[in-house]
Amino acid sequence: MNETDLCFNPATELADAIRAKKLSSVEITSAVLNRIQRLEPKLNAFAYLAAEEAMDAAQAADRALATGGPIGPLHGVPVTIKDHEAVRGMQTEYGTYLRRGEVATADNAMVARLRGAGAVILGKTTTPEFGWMGVSNSPLTGITHNPWKHGMNAGASSAGAGVGAAAGYGPLHQGSDGAGSIRMPAHFSGVFGLKPTYGRVPQSPVAASDHTVHLGPLTRTVGDAALMLRTMAGPHPDDHTSLEALPADYPRHLQRRPRAPRLAYSPDLDHARVDPEVADLVAQAVTTFEKDLGWCVEQVKTPWGPKGPELARFFWPAHFTRHAERIPEFRDRMDPGFVACIEAGAKITMAEYQKTRLVKYAYCAEISHFFDDWDFLLTPAVSVAAFPAELLQPRHWPQHPWDWLSWAEFSYPFNLSQNPAASVPCGFTKDGLPVGLQIVGRRFDDLGVLQMSAAFEMARPWAHRRPPID
Repeated sequence: MNETDLCFNPATELADAIRAKKLSSVEITSAVLNRIQRLEPKLNAFAYLAAEEAMDAAQAADRALATGGPIGPLHGVPVTIKDHEAVRGMQTEYGTYLRRGEVATADNAMVARLRGAGAVILGKTTTPEFGWMGVSNSPLTGITHNPWKHGMNAGASSAGAGVGAAAGYGPLHQGSDGAGSIRMPAHFSGVFGLKPTYGRVPQSPVAASDHTVHLGPLTRTVGDAALMLRTMAGPHPDDHTSLEALPADYPRHLQRRPRAPRLAYSPDLDHARVDPEVADLVAQAVTTFEKDLGWCVEQVKTPWGPKGPELARFFWPAHFTRHAERIPEFRDRMDPGFVACIEAGAKITMAEYQKTRLVKYAYCAEISHFFDDWDFLLTPAVSVAAFPAELLQPRHWPQHPWDWLSWAEFSYPFNLSQNPAASVPCGFTKDGLPVGLQIVGRRFDDLGVLQMSAAFEMARPWAHRRPPID
């Protein structure tokens, strides 16, 4: 196996090879770091590359294996962490000058679990300013480039994680998703991204966004996502909103196919605009469940769908007003769209917030009752393929000072409702840009979403596709 192939190997295989002493963690980590250092000037997926720390951890993993020390499920396997999460000794800057130079003194709960499972942390991946938008651009770190076409949006806010997964920067990449920030990078970069049920993976601290932020994996294979989620998930005292139940053994049960699942399909949630080429690729992907897997899919109405835009455009700026007091000092170093978003939110009163929150709860209940009749919902992951990363909206879409949500109408509803949802690669545009199919499940049915994704992956595999960056 050459060094490039080693970088694209799934974690499920690497972990087995390390335990069997067919490969060493040093060998794998060295290969991945060599690839990162060669490609990073072009892709810009890292906010902080911890090469020395990673090699030290890889050497320690190999010593532990040689001396009979404890071996975890990710022993010696490289992983990246989004630059929203605390990793001891590493910068945590959120893509903004407002937090430039801040260094974490301890791992947060999720990172501690990955490290405890033996993972080798490569560093911190890029994000737009405070993760505020779905475009891979930050005033602090610049553009993170789509690996399929330089200069194009790679999705966000887990921008570097999606690019790292696609580019062969090792197999496992952690992301977070407050309105699509795992699924959008997966869509734009042609990888698998899972937003688990809210609370499945603990946060520390809990995000100040009314329980909409979900932590999860971005990987090239569904099996790797199952392995990573199994490690990260479970209740934790740092997060009072974390789910009480222990996670299922996702890898073990991944290949079990659900019996005759009730599959619903909505091409537009009864309101969303979708570019024709994206719509066609998703529609073709939906037929896979019928033609290849033998399941019935019914196109349905989603009466709750048109209620989402008003809610999203209320809460998105409202939750960023906590940064308003920093604008006078940092305005010239902040994303102008982010400033406009904050200033829009600053006009919202507490009474308006409380009243709209009740409307949101009713909206979430409607979504929950929709899943009384359906096991899974299939939709586009995003309305558009990649567009230039210096833009907030594609040029052929309506323009707005801060509202990028117009092309992401399929993702945020399931942050509000807290359902698990995944983006699976389902094809490429005529320009060679990836497109994702979204699979949404009932709350708590993370295993079901993984199983459906694995079934689609077996019918239409994608992990062999590599971006033209070599």
